[in-house]
Amino acid sequence: MADGSAAGVVSLKGKVSAEEWQARVDLAALYRLVALHGWDDLVYTHISARIPGPEHHFLINPYGMLFEEITASSLVKIDLDGNVLQETPYFINPAGFTIHSAVHMAREDAHFVMHLHSDQGVAVAAQKEGLLPISQHALIVLPRLGYHDYEGIALNLDERERLVADLGDKHLMLLRNHGTLSVGATAGDCWVGMFFLERACKQQVMALSAGRENVLMAPEAAREEVKMQTSRGIGGSLAWPGCLRRLDRELPGYDA
Repeated sequence: MADGSAAGVVSLKGKVSAEEWQARVDLAALYRLVALHGWDDLVYTHISARIPGPEHHFLINPYGMLFEEITASSLVKIDLDGNVLQETPYFINPAGFTIHSAVHMAREDAHFVMHLHSDQGVAVAAQKEGLLPISQHALIVLPRLGYHDYEGIALNLDERERLVADLGDKHLMLLRNHGTLSVGATAGDCWVGMFFLERACKQQVMALSAGRENVLMAPEAAREEVKMQTSRGIGGSLAWPGCLRRLDRELPGYDA
């Protein structure tokens, strides 16, 4: 639709709590930003948000809708068992539920969880050495980065325990042979973490085109310096308003 809303989706603005509506708007914005950056994979990855409150309900994408089409009202509310808690013509992807429910259950700070299959993210996730300390972006990411080995399409609920153990207290992850993951207390933190991880992966793929032996590793002292310099965060709250303004210009309608 011209206003960014999807045909057949009834607006939920004013029909849910203010807290839920804000979570819906922020999550829809994350989906649109992924589409804007070309990091979507048709309908096959997911971003989720926990709705504030004691119930531990969360929002995830309606399966089958492109990321550029997702709006605040089209997102599907589910519980930690995957039960849909609203009237909706859509259903959810069980694989998306497996990964996201694991993180939401284990991490109280995991208000937003993003998982992507970008070309550069998968490429680095498939490299034996993982992310290398060859760029400033990588040095920012590395202290926050965990790894999880590939076990197949994430349909088995018993994988959740292993994924959470591998994530630990990290906020970013490379899912081996699979893709990238970002966890944030806010939408801005989740987005900026993923932005740095994806950019670091792209830079690594480009640098390795010269051959591993020709790539310069950052000095250990510089790695420690960047770790200290970014220990208080990487600017999610600073960058987020500008990201929303860009969406308003280039891909409006996420807040419908």
